[in-house]
Amino acid sequence: MAVDHPHARELGDFLRARRARLRPQDVGLEPGPRRKVTGLRREELALLAGLSTDYYQRMEQGREVRPSDDVLDAIAAALGLDNAERQHLFALARAARRPVPVPTLRAPERVPESTRRLLHTMGTPALVLGRYLDVLAWNTLTEALIGDPATLPPGQRNMLMALFQDPEAPRRCPDWESTALDYIGMMRAAVAADPTHPRATLIIGELSIRSANFRRLWARHDVRESVRGTKVFRHPQVGEITVDWETYPLPGNPGPVLLVYTAEPHSADAERLQLLASLSATRKRRSP
Repeated sequence: MAVDHPHARELGDFLRARRARLRPQDVGLEPGPRRKVTGLRREELALLAGLSTDYYQRMEQGREVRPSDDVLDAIAAALGLDNAERQHLFALARAARRPVPVPTLRAPERVPESTRRLLHTMGTPALVLGRYLDVLAWNTLTEALIGDPATLPPGQRNMLMALFQDPEAPRRCPDWESTALDYIGMMRAAVAADPTHPRATLIIGELSIRSANFRRLWARHDVRESVRGTKVFRHPQVGEITVDWETYPLPGNPGPVLLVYTAEPHSADAERLQLLASLSATRKRRSP
């Protein structure tokens, strides 16, 4: 594992972010009056994990270290990682043990025609997301709920970019930061699998330049198993709609996912979705 290994760099960044999150008092240490850092020092974390400071420092720097699973377990315990974070740590470390991958041509993501037909038979908002949250396909109820992605240039049809670059996003999304963390968790998982993918590099680079909020949240290195959740939309015509969302993998490994929004049957939110569908159908009938 060399210093220029992309997974080694990502591993080091993750360890630093998790170490900075811990306070001395969280692990039974006295903060001390002359402490210059808010999180744990490297030597403190190394001591808790039963490692030498030099060994742990080389891990954070992405240098020639091949941690065993026992070492990773000790670090995970010292950092107090949850299950998703622990899995992320192991995935990065194991990928970093392998040789640097040879650059390969990456085929564009495709949506099968059968999936497109399925989208338009569904009576609820649904869309297909690529690995890096690009919106690849959608149905008319999605347009009614979140706006028509076709109004954006293809390179800007991305859920993460829309959330951080659209000035109206916080108004339409009352739980904006929670949604942002869900999307970032999904992006982190994709980046861990392929840190040098040009699409990921472009999205993260552009958002890092344009959005202080993105820089703040991305730097936390939070990891989430973002495959389902609850989201609130504030729609100008029908008001607030609370929906459950889930993702379903499509063929390919890794491949796009189908994201589906649903509301509890017979609830006020289900009625608002039906009203939204009716308004959308009326607009389309009136369109020339």
